[in-house]
Parts: sequence; structure tokens; C-alpha cells
Amino acid sequence: MSNNLKASHSATEIPNDLVSMGYVNGAFGIQGWISLVADTEHADSLLDYKVWWLGRNGVFRAYNVVDSHVQPKKLGAKLEGVNDRDAAFALKGCEISIPRSSMPAAGEGEYYWADLIGLAVFNEQGERLGVIEKLFETGANDVIVVKDETTERLVPFVGHVVLDVNLETRLMRVDWGLDY
Repeated sequence: MSNNLKASHSATEIPNDLVSMGYVNGAFGIQGWISLVADTEHADSLLDYKVWWLGRNGVFRAYNVVDSHVQPKKLGAKLEGVNDRDAAFALKGCEISIPRSSMPAAGEGEYYWADLIGLAVFNEQGERLGVIEKLFETGANDVIVVKDETTERLVPFVGHVVLDVNLETRLMRVDWGLDY
């Protein structure tokens, strides 16, 4: 385990509403910058938050974001206390999380991707397609990955396909066949 994570906050100090927003995919340069992948609709929206919780295997530590930059295919960030390439590289694979309570409320008909993970998906015929495992962006539209015991389905997250999302009942209704 990285030395950067051994000094993590005690369990009572770690927010209980952390939402995964991406992960560290390596070091960038020699001055402690990290390279990261944001699992958000707009990658640079992660840079709106000044404190990130980095961790793995349930062990998290808060890091202040000192500086950041956007490049065409990746994001970079300089975290307080991460001062060289070795320290940055030690964070590779860490999840980057933000407390849900620090995020703005989603607008009407809008959803955080994290809220959709785990929803059961049914089609108009009442057939269960599976559970949403993840979402990703294609450029044309977002796609939900729905898995059941034997099949993985890629379903476009667009209005004429996604008919209803109910976060309270944890259900999504789609116009999508079992054989698509």
C-alpha cells in the first residue's frame, strides 16, 4: 500500500457519502502531478472540486487540489503533499471520490451516473434486462451497460430508449428488446 494512503483519516472522519468520480491512471512529469481519468459526463467537471478523496480497498485520504490542467485526451492535477514522480505513481489505481453532499442537486430529468449504477432495467414487455453496471460516453450519446447472469447489453441513454428512471424504486424502464 502506498505511503500516501497509510496516513489516511480515521473512519469517523471519512465522509459516508463518497461518490466515485474517476481514478488515477499514472504520474505526469517529475514534480508530483497525477494523470487521471474522470468518470463524469464532462471530464473537467471533476476539477471544480478543491478536495478529492483518494483511496483503494476502503482506505481513503483527503487531498487538496493545488493546480490542474486539461489536455485533449487527459486531465492532470497537482495534489498537496505529492511532490515527486514516485509519490504520484504510488497513487496509480486509486479511486477519486467526492462527497455527495458537496455536489449540486441534479436538475429535473438529470441524473448523476453514480445514481444509475445498480438500477434494475426492464423493457416495456416487463422483461428484466439486468442491472446497470456502468455508463460511458461515445461522443454521439451516453451508453448504459446492463448485465444479467449471462448477457451484457449496451443500451443507448437517450430519451426515446430510456422511458422512465425511478431512483426511489431503483428501476429503469426502456424501449429495448432482450434480443438487441
